[in-house]
Amino acid sequence: MGFYSERVLPRIVDLTCGRTDHDPIRRRVTAGLAGRVVEIGFGSGRNVPFYPARVKAVTAVEPADLGWRLASERVAQAPVPVQRAGLDGQSLPFEDDSFDTALSTWTMCTIPDAGIALAELRRVLIPGGTLHFVEHGLAPDAAVQHWQHRLDPVQSTLFGGCHLNRDIRGIIERAGFTISDIDVFYQAPGPKFLAALSLGVAVSP
Repeated sequence: MGFYSERVLPRIVDLTCGRTDHDPIRRRVTAGLAGRVVEIGFGSGRNVPFYPARVKAVTAVEPADLGWRLASERVAQAPVPVQRAGLDGQSLPFEDDSFDTALSTWTMCTIPDAGIALAELRRVLIPGGTLHFVEHGLAPDAAVQHWQHRLDPVQSTLFGGCHLNRDIRGIIERAGFTISDIDVFYQAPGPKFLAALSLGVAVSP
């Protein structure tokens, strides 16, 4: 990883993802987590305060050392054990059927091949295990999509490969998950091309 990706971008992500208007969304997406949890794109641990009581342990997958250091205080105060045990969501160093539930928040936009990462999540989840996700991506409206397609190269260059126009539902379903619940909405305030969110639960067969 380069200087910008390793030393600068994690701080930008920590600030933008630390907005208080994200808290209700984090509370919604983490609500059904239980048992052994794998969280990809752990970042600076902004989800930690929202882990529900049914969670027994969390395994964090986070490529940036600085992101993990920024998470240290939250990890220390976590109500459950949290350990960093992976660097790349596309190659998870875990055995099959290792986890009961998985969590991804604002992560699939940046993973180079989200399909591979989702296939890995399916592999490490128990049969019937659930993926809880909230992601920004392709908007439901054609006019907003137009701007997402136009601005995506700029977004990707400035923000570490983050894409505006990924079809979140399609990516998850093509990976073999069955979506049991999804809510697509615009998060306010903010421009719609950045704020089209998909929040839901997908089941691994």
